[in-house]
Amino acid sequence: MKPEYYIGLSVTFHDPAVAIVNEQRDVIFAEATERHLQIKRALNCEPDTLHWITGILHEYCGDHANFRIGLNWRKRRPFYEYFCAVANYFTPQGLLRKRFDSRSTFLEKYKLFHMLACQTRSMAQGGVNLARKLRGSYPDSTIVFRHFDHHLTHAAVACFSSPFEEAVCMVVDSFGEKGSLAVYRYCQGRLELHSELSGIESLGFFYMMLTELCGFDWLEGEEWKVMGLAAYGSLEPEIYRLFEAMIAVEGLGLRQNLESVYSGLQQIEAMIDNSDQTQFANLAYTGQYFFSELMQQLLSGLYALGFSENLVLCGGCALNSSFNGQILARTQFKAVHIPSAPADDGTALGAAFLVHDEVRPASTRSNPESLPAYLGSVVSEDTVRRLVRFGQGLSIRHLPDTICTETAKLLADGKLVGWVQGRAEFGPRALGNRSILADPRDPGMKDKINAMVKFREAFRPFAPAVLHQYGDQYFEAYQESRYMERTLRFKDSALDVVPAVVHVDHSGRLQTVKPQWNKRFYELIEAFHEITGVPMLLNTSFNIMGKPIMHSVEDAVGVFLTTGLDALIINDTLFFKPGERS
Repeated sequence: MKPEYYIGLSVTFHDPAVAIVNEQRDVIFAEATERHLQIKRALNCEPDTLHWITGILHEYCGDHANFRIGLNWRKRRPFYEYFCAVANYFTPQGLLRKRFDSRSTFLEKYKLFHMLACQTRSMAQGGVNLARKLRGSYPDSTIVFRHFDHHLTHAAVACFSSPFEEAVCMVVDSFGEKGSLAVYRYCQGRLELHSELSGIESLGFFYMMLTELCGFDWLEGEEWKVMGLAAYGSLEPEIYRLFEAMIAVEGLGLRQNLESVYSGLQQIEAMIDNSDQTQFANLAYTGQYFFSELMQQLLSGLYALGFSENLVLCGGCALNSSFNGQILARTQFKAVHIPSAPADDGTALGAAFLVHDEVRPASTRSNPESLPAYLGSVVSEDTVRRLVRFGQGLSIRHLPDTICTETAKLLADGKLVGWVQGRAEFGPRALGNRSILADPRDPGMKDKINAMVKFREAFRPFAPAVLHQYGDQYFEAYQESRYMERTLRFKDSALDVVPAVVHVDHSGRLQTVKPQWNKRFYELIEAFHEITGVPMLLNTSFNIMGKPIMHSVEDAVGVFLTTGLDALIINDTLFFKPGERS
């Protein structure tokens, strides 16, 4: 009998991804398409590009198999999308109509119509390349395509990747088929929809508007910058009151006042002096503060239902690490899980789980741990060997037994290190396999990396990766943060010990490291701890600003040779630039 594979595709116009689950429900592959393409967010790109999907099928699915493919959006679309398409709102001429400068929510209509136009195209193209390759490579196989509710795919990846037997799940994003919010009950491998918001009210749209007001671009995924800048600001009561009039929590939903959106935006834009960075920082702080207030109200209402003391949070808004670290203190939930890929890339894995469970229902889960994040591709060993052979001028050392110790010595000496190990992380954060690492003790290290490696704004912080057993020595009300998904406050006693990873508001978006989660990364930090007495490293993604995290050896070498990195480690091999120590 042929094996059967369950492939999930995120066919959203942003953050497309591919995931594969086997018959035993093991995740054998999951990765965002942006990594392969090296295009940030892979906007308007198919998840299953022909070259990439060919390699994935060959690597993970063998020569003879049957396939069930799940997509992360319903096939039957809401009526308003058909109407807009027929009315030519999705054409270039339609987007240029002046009357579409008006708003029906926090964004101008032409921006909404552009999103819908891109989404319509992405869904129409989604799976076409995969079908082409399956038809040619597996001609005698059974191939079935299934479509799922978008918010259900969010809930599936979040709940099925959690350590919980039962939980309540809230999806918060910009929009789904009906609206921007959904609540699910989760128990022993089963999901049940409790409620779903129907309407255009959206905290995701609010944060997009805030990103634009602060001078950033949400299409480029620059909401991160708002959170970083917010730490430099303070509350502006007048702006807060304007936000309050725009949108409010109503039960487990939202209520929007479009007139207040119009008037409030005009007032805020008139108040902001584009040359005054302090005003932008205050705006970012106030918007983040307001967002957190609304999220707290929603989650408090969710807890009051009495479904569970375990919270699963997902959707694009679950990337807001600044709020995530406050959930346990600001609500009555006892535990919270946020997956490594809570945004639309993660829905590829949610769709794969759902299409699997249609024919092989999930049994009761007893896994005490969350799903590992290291589900992506590996770098080519053949390419590493070619780099060793043809990397003229590079100093090269192969250190299979001492790579962690030697790297720790470099870090303790203040060197900047590119670190590539094993399988890539699934999700937007580098968690010790595709990382740039540095010594957190150096107060000048943050500015050095921003200026010489990342080439980004000076206000952007860096993350601390800490050995779990020492977490409560460095952070107030310490919580495990497996996927670098929450921000906590440093203890006063730690501020001068690791200043490179302490943000201006004394916070840090930490990564908890345990040996059972990432053995080699744990050993590296442990070796650094033995040398310095500090069980922590500065960890940031292996890329430069505006690019995705590196995918191939060529990507890693390109960053290494065109930035201020001092050393590159790929698995067991250590590379220095020409003229550097060997």
